[in-house]
Amino acid sequence: MSKIKTDICVIGGGSGGLSVAAGAVQMGARVVLVEGHKMGGDCLNYGCVPSKALLSQAKAVKARGIAPTAADFKAAMAHVKATIATIAPHDSVERFEGLGVLVMQGYARFVSPTEIDVEGTSIRARRFVVATGSRALVPPIPGLDAVPHMTNETLFDQTDCPGHLLIIGAGPIGLEMAQAHRRLGARVTVIEGAQALGRDDPEAAAIVLEALRSEGIEIIEQAQVERVGGRAGAVEVQVKGGTIFAGTHLLIAVGRQPNLDRLDLDKAGIRYDRAGIKVDAGLRSTNRRVYAIGDVAGQGQFTHLAGYHAGVVIRSMLFGLPAKAKGDHIPHVTFTDPELASIGLDEKAARKKFGGGVSVHKIGYDQIDRAQAEGQTTGFLKLVVARGRPVGVTVVGAQAGEVIAPYALAIANNLKLSAIAATVLPYPTLAEIGKRAAGAYFSPKLFDNINVKRVVGVVQRWLP
Repeated sequence: MSKIKTDICVIGGGSGGLSVAAGAVQMGARVVLVEGHKMGGDCLNYGCVPSKALLSQAKAVKARGIAPTAADFKAAMAHVKATIATIAPHDSVERFEGLGVLVMQGYARFVSPTEIDVEGTSIRARRFVVATGSRALVPPIPGLDAVPHMTNETLFDQTDCPGHLLIIGAGPIGLEMAQAHRRLGARVTVIEGAQALGRDDPEAAAIVLEALRSEGIEIIEQAQVERVGGRAGAVEVQVKGGTIFAGTHLLIAVGRQPNLDRLDLDKAGIRYDRAGIKVDAGLRSTNRRVYAIGDVAGQGQFTHLAGYHAGVVIRSMLFGLPAKAKGDHIPHVTFTDPELASIGLDEKAARKKFGGGVSVHKIGYDQIDRAQAEGQTTGFLKLVVARGRPVGVTVVGAQAGEVIAPYALAIANNLKLSAIAATVLPYPTLAEIGKRAAGAYFSPKLFDNINVKRVVGVVQRWLP
């Protein structure tokens, strides 16, 4: 058995793991990166990149204003593959070896608190970072194992548009792919056991759901799936109460589960549960040599969260500085059309945390000149303010993921709302909606304040 000793061993070549490996090696640490499947992880190969590439093509087809064809679907999937291929070199073995990282291709398993085995090679490290990500959760629905079905890992292998796509799960993934397939020619039915977009602001979610339904997507809520049956090309989903939905294809989009099963974490003294590895505020596991980041840390399943976690553990591992991961400044976006973005606390959570002094300010897209000019007036920005600082924002509407960016900056850096109000934005832009919301907070303090009016009156009498 060959043996390797290193400063840092990163297990998982997805977004978070690659960020740690690249950052650490360029700052002088010896780094080994272990990846058992594809470099770039889920985000590049099965998640963020292909889904957004497919959505972009579907949007273009809809904008064309004529019925989609079979060729449109093939072209969209070709674009997905081309997009992955264009980005892949940035995440490749060759690039990371060029940076000085030793890349081991194989699955890792712990054999002790200080050592892993990678298919016959022993690796000892001062610190380990587990960044193995997550995979689609396939629930134990009776009959599902005997019926052809897709997850996000197989969805993009299609070459022909489904006739009628059934989707179990009305979260972000399910609804994004519902809209993409509908715009590319499929009939789509989404079946949700609880409430569609149930983790989002209900008022904002309602706007998204109305838009999807207006495009012909059937969304069934409060429908617990009891069984699945049928065969390739003729799938049936039965829900509680006996209703049966029939389609040609089935996509499972009910959530994700962390990739832990190959790691033999018990041998390293690492505690974990179904949500992921148990970590402290600094992302350290119960084995002080081992950190966990990204999806596997059980704190959220976003690529940008994994990148943030990478920065936290690099600070701790390389410089020995205290570093804690926060969660209240992490935004998330559902990339439907319209988009739905949010960050921080909603009004109820803000009042529970801060008590009095919480205010909510809502500005509609129809109040923004750029939105009027482009005919994109559906939606709003809702701002939650506590003690003069923004603590939560929801945006639903065109480019919501871009519009929310200034507030992501403000909340991450604990800025006062006056920083947003004082910012000069180019006109006309959709981003003005954020400044308009800040103005809605300050306006009563200036325009409805009798003391302000008295001061102005005195100054006007005395000015030369």
